[in-house]
Amino acid sequence: MDIVTVGFLVFGFLIMIISFILEGGHITALLAPTAAMIVFGGTVATVGVSFPASTLKKLPKIFGVLFKKHDGNLVKLIIYFKEVAYKTRKDGLLSLENDLSDNNMDPFIKKALQLIVDGTDPQVVKGVLELDVEAASERHKEAASMFEAAGGFSPTMGIIGTVMGLVHVLGSLEDPSSLGPKIAVAFIATLYGVGFANLAWLPIAAKLKALDNEEFKEKVLIMEAVLAIQEGVNPNTISEKLKGFLDKQQLIEFEKLDRVAG
Repeated sequence: MDIVTVGFLVFGFLIMIISFILEGGHITALLAPTAAMIVFGGTVATVGVSFPASTLKKLPKIFGVLFKKHDGNLVKLIIYFKEVAYKTRKDGLLSLENDLSDNNMDPFIKKALQLIVDGTDPQVVKGVLELDVEAASERHKEAASMFEAAGGFSPTMGIIGTVMGLVHVLGSLEDPSSLGPKIAVAFIATLYGVGFANLAWLPIAAKLKALDNEEFKEKVLIMEAVLAIQEGVNPNTISEKLKGFLDKQQLIEFEKLDRVAG
């Protein structure tokens, strides 16, 4: 599990609640079941109307991706493909067949290597892998758009809940002593709507986009590496080319690992 994501998500809500209490508020004042029903029920309904069932069914898997620790490492990928390049130059592409039987191998790497082992034309290999990368990216963007939509609908549902609460308040003007608590409860709906939009739904959408960018970069690196291996490019030349994907800190890490591997 990605403890960092969970930790910051909990921290965001916790700091708001603590601030409220330090201002003299009582935590029970933040509990309003009817407001929660309007905001969360309304948000779920509007998102459900906005997206097809085929997309909504992916939500459990999306949450799994969101909270799963991402193990992608561009540096290790370059080291790996440099070793693969040395192996194929020495023993040929068919020497990779035994490696492809490893069930723990990344599916995209396995697919890419299988294509070149099968002797597929380089242009076909490139086309197949590019289509795979683009399709995966589109799926990820679709997932992020659901949470962006929730982040847009949630504040509106909060306002609707507040207006409904104020309508109820205005119908009870004969009891002035009860107006304060009723108005406070009415505004809890707005708090729920705006709070969850900015502390959960929109940050989740942003995280999914960031994960998509990381995966896109990894897959492009894999594609470039595999195509270079298929062409028989020198392993050192391949690693020099792939180093273009790394930032300064990653370059330092690569140099250390490369010396150890060498």
